[in-house]
Amino acid sequence: MNRNLSDGLNFASKLTARRVWNGLKVVSSYIESKITQKPVHRGLPIALSFEPTTSCNLRCPECPSGLRSFTRPTGMLEGDLFKRTIDEIGAELLYLIFYFQGEPYLHPQFLEMVQYASQKGIYTATSTNAHYLTDANAKKTVESGLDRLIISIDGTTQDVYQQYRVGGKLHKVIEGTKHILKWKKELKSQTPHVIFQFLVVQPNEHQIEDVKKLAAELGVDAVGLKTAQIYDYEGGDPLIPTIDKYSRYAKQTDGTYRIKNKFVDHCWKMWHSCVITWDGLVVPCCFDKDAEYRLGDLKQDSFKQLWKSKPYEQFRASLIRSRSEIEMCKNCTEGTKVWG
Repeated sequence: MNRNLSDGLNFASKLTARRVWNGLKVVSSYIESKITQKPVHRGLPIALSFEPTTSCNLRCPECPSGLRSFTRPTGMLEGDLFKRTIDEIGAELLYLIFYFQGEPYLHPQFLEMVQYASQKGIYTATSTNAHYLTDANAKKTVESGLDRLIISIDGTTQDVYQQYRVGGKLHKVIEGTKHILKWKKELKSQTPHVIFQFLVVQPNEHQIEDVKKLAAELGVDAVGLKTAQIYDYEGGDPLIPTIDKYSRYAKQTDGTYRIKNKFVDHCWKMWHSCVITWDGLVVPCCFDKDAEYRLGDLKQDSFKQLWKSKPYEQFRASLIRSRSEIEMCKNCTEGTKVWG
């Protein structure tokens, strides 16, 4: 069977009457809000991101974890907070991403949390730099029921790979990938769906075809070519690709750069998903790296209380009124992944 089709069927298998009904409520309220220009919202999140930790072993140049540039503290997600939230909304939740900032495998109980969510029939995914995919961790990953494993591999030779993945070792990424694929075969498991994510930047853009070949040789299920977010893009940056298709930014006649995407006063993410930091803060989306737009704290309130709260309603209203006033939205480019 086609691997992407197999993954699609697995995702579809997570659908229940309750999740479908919740999804219909969210979609219909989003459409209504666009028409009425009012922050109408029904239902609970379809998708959710939980941050296992902000800790990371690498120092990638456009990543707050790598740059150690957070103003918020570093720490590990508490299992009780995670379980309490999943118990509260798991019946409606369809997709759970174990990632925001940091390296998930640094959390000692990471795979136990994956297993907990998987047992509730939620589609689970994570993103890793693969440096901790030892043989033992790979076996536990497959056994946990994780549905999707995104492996960051931003170069097919060490000299290119390390230009973005500073401090990383390409051979560890390949070794970890082999461990996962081996245990999938030995345990006769269709999951996790393994994806090589290739962040296209100028230093590695010449290796796009090479990463596709490497993925095919190893038996990886898919390759995702992702465009890079650059924080200070206006004056140009050596990471911005020369291949226009893979750049979020367009060069203007005066030599400065602008974001290609059209800026609209609406955002689907604010209706169907959100992000929860390791210490229980609820923030609007993954562009709020430093948790500046805090819409609640799960250590103080339940998720349902926060999701329907006045601050959330006001934030959705501000998006409809004038999204350009929200700082984190200014460098937002949804849908900037090209599948290879």
